[in-house]
Amino acid sequence: MITRIVTLLLILSTSIVAADQRPNIVIIMADDLGYGDVTCYGATKIQTPNIDALAAEGIMFTDAHAAASVCSPSRYGLMTGRSPWRLHRKGNGYKLEPGRMTLASLVRQHGYQSAAVGKWHLGYGGNWEAPLSPGPLEAGFDYHFGVPTNHNDKYRAFVENHDFVGLEPGQKLEVVKGQVFPSGLAEPRVEDQVDTRLTAEAIKFIRKNAENPFFLYFTPCAPHTHVTPAAKFRGTSQAGMLGDYIQELDSHVGEIVDTLDELGIADNTLLVFTSDNGNSPKDFKGTQNTVLNLADDSHNIREKFKTAKLDARALGHYTNGPWHDGKGSPYEGGHRVPFIVRWPGKVTPDSMSTQLLILTDMMATMAEILDSPLPDAAGEDSFSIVPVLLGTEPKTPLREVAFVQGDTKDNAIAIRSDDWKLIESHDKGTKSHELFDLSEDRAESKNLANSNPEVIERLSAALAKARADGRTRPTQ
Repeated sequence: MITRIVTLLLILSTSIVAADQRPNIVIIMADDLGYGDVTCYGATKIQTPNIDALAAEGIMFTDAHAAASVCSPSRYGLMTGRSPWRLHRKGNGYKLEPGRMTLASLVRQHGYQSAAVGKWHLGYGGNWEAPLSPGPLEAGFDYHFGVPTNHNDKYRAFVENHDFVGLEPGQKLEVVKGQVFPSGLAEPRVEDQVDTRLTAEAIKFIRKNAENPFFLYFTPCAPHTHVTPAAKFRGTSQAGMLGDYIQELDSHVGEIVDTLDELGIADNTLLVFTSDNGNSPKDFKGTQNTVLNLADDSHNIREKFKTAKLDARALGHYTNGPWHDGKGSPYEGGHRVPFIVRWPGKVTPDSMSTQLLILTDMMATMAEILDSPLPDAAGEDSFSIVPVLLGTEPKTPLREVAFVQGDTKDNAIAIRSDDWKLIESHDKGTKSHELFDLSEDRAESKNLANSNPEVIERLSAALAKARADGRTRPTQ
């Protein structure tokens, strides 16, 4: 009997956290923030002291990747632990399958309260009329406040739970072509106050739930188009409006951290900061004729927002750092992103990892932290990074090969293994390959496909196996 008790105690002592010390979990996912947009990742024209402080107090990953190079499939990958290219969808409008485990439904099993505050971009059902469902609440969240798709969407409204915010009494929101704001909307979003509002809602949720474990999925809109920093941030960076907008994002990150500190819960909070994909080096022309609803017109913002990204480049800012291309492409600039984790008492401060990581890995990571084995039908492409977070760097890579959806046309997959990068593309039934050695060629300018057929064969076979197996994470 004594032996059994000792054995049980040893097992319990190896748990990451005690049952009564479940950490709060905060994931902050910026929108279109590039690898080079943050000071600790090399930015020189932009100052991000709050994000840099997270890196100084935690661990910074240098080889982290979004699940896709555009917004919606990337968020699908994070939320489900499943590679979005498995859905074979075209476009940027992914939705969650009914009944699929999400990060929110996972933590709900362990008594967490959860909120999705910010950009959702995973759909609200078919009709987009009240009630807006299925949405975050049907995915396991207890509360939702955010924007439907993008900061530049046509709805010009916030959403709270199942309803648009600011409707005229008894009216429904209706987008009318040629009309500045949708019909039925009495209070359109104020574009240079969107992230201010979202941050306030996130802080409200933290304060309300500070006494018990909570999960906050906070997804501000910066620095996605429209580039509309609040007035007090305009002119504060050396990279024009884009830099100012990123510095506003940094300030909001600081507000979240300060709230955790004020409430005395920072030491028991796992905080992740990342981005949904790389930034676009060029300005998006599609919404440049939009009439912005602004609280302040200073610094010629109505014109400057149209050229913010080109202006930043002209001022010497490289939004994706040393990596090639950007959002919407299978090249590194499209999907290599900042990824920082602060977990006081668990993560060694000021540490760094070169482990290859995909944002799908958050599912298995959170499951291990909660001592909750994943069923085989969940998190099929998720690998726990807990060993890296706890400083027990594994002797072998967490994943031998990683796959990233490279575009919105379902015809390009980026395959990473060590320093090799293979892009396998399909166009009208024809398969093509580009192969790069990132240790020698960060610009992805020298296609080595013809001289390394064995590498192409190995990585293509790995992708074929991943497709055939329907998963990359081993079954239990």
